Amino acid sequence: MCAPPPSAAADPLPFPFPFLFPSNGSVFVGILQVSLSLEAARSLKDKRRVVKGIVDRVRARFNVSAAEVDALDQWKSAGLGFAAVSNEARHVRGLLQQVLNHLGNHPEARLVDHQLEVL
Repeated sequence: MCAPPPSAAADPLPFPFPFLFPSNGSVFVGILQVSLSLEAARSLKDKRRVVKGIVDRVRARFNVSAAEVDALDQWKSAGLGFAAVSNEARHVRGLLQQVLNHLGNHPEARLVDHQLEVL
């Protein structure tokens, strides 16, 4: 005879890695949006070369997500977005502030405007 199916009231199996999701942990998401002026760009190809270099360098150096999000067809300006996640708001804000400082020192792109928000 076959065993009866398990009861629906039975406790679910515990998550195999409870240390990955502590019950008291908080998640903070930081978003940085920047507007850049690319005065030396003479074409969309020039712009894309500069933007790709910035995005690749920032991703590698600061371990954040990055993408071109605005002014896609304007060759003298670029809108970039950066995001970071951490369990400490202070860490997220500091990391994105470092990204902002790095962008402010870029030789081919002038920082025009920015918005930093931590959720």
